[in-house]
Amino acid sequence: MTVTKDDNLDKVLASAGSLDKTVIITIVNKAYVDGHGMTMLDLFLDAFHRRGLRELMDRLVIAAVDETSHRRCRYLRGLHCYKMKMDGQDFTGEKVYMSEDFIEMMWRRTVFLGDVLKRGYTILFTDTDVLWLRNPFPHLTQNHTIDLQVSTDNFNGDEWSESNPINTGFYMVRPSNRTAALFDSWHSMKDTSGGLKEQDVLNHLRRRRLFAKLGLTVRFLNTLYFSGFCEDSTNASAVTTVHANCCRRIAAKMADLSQAGRDFRRYDGLSPAAKLRFKWSNHSACMNSWS
Repeated sequence: MTVTKDDNLDKVLASAGSLDKTVIITIVNKAYVDGHGMTMLDLFLDAFHRRGLRELMDRLVIAAVDETSHRRCRYLRGLHCYKMKMDGQDFTGEKVYMSEDFIEMMWRRTVFLGDVLKRGYTILFTDTDVLWLRNPFPHLTQNHTIDLQVSTDNFNGDEWSESNPINTGFYMVRPSNRTAALFDSWHSMKDTSGGLKEQDVLNHLRRRRLFAKLGLTVRFLNTLYFSGFCEDSTNASAVTTVHANCCRRIAAKMADLSQAGRDFRRYDGLSPAAKLRFKWSNHSACMNSWS
């Protein structure tokens, strides 16, 4: 992947990353912004109005893959909005997990993020179906020798163990020749992957020891702090994000993320003794989304 000339992207990134060239990026399409009542984007942005997260809005770039989602971003005002170039492909509707369009959109995401990385920006990428509960940066090491910090579906207890299964819905990557080479190697596998999604290809490269070959230092994020529906955090006083992974449909993700938000607010109001007995609600909508 080479860096493409894009003055609009440069302008948006410069505005969002003006402090230290660190940006938070999420990617949306029409299915995440359109509909009656609250949308997935609304749910995502609502979390940033909490105390401790408001200042992070200045770093947030919302990359839209279609005109509807781009217009919605601009309508909300105060956001850094960018319209991705999709070469005529239509990514407006819901992209069901592992459908052909879903896989293609995930690869387009990889190309775009690699382009931002090569512009010298540190990226904290977050799927829009990640509910932010607290500022995650205190749990992301600021050590510049760490190239990639990536979430896991199931954490094995060792943040340096490459046997942790990667989830690319939330990760922080720093710009360097090493990480640029990673994104190049990653994307080069697309046409020979046999239709695998980008996350599966990255996990394949992990098993083939590509991280070590490139000299990358990779930290795998503990689900205690960066949880998901695949594996709930066991400590609600520490958790920073909840990802609607292990879930197939947008409606199911929204239902269970909304419940996780209610659980978190309920936890805040509990007595110290009651907090010790706290449990997250079952992710029943997502469980049913597979049937």
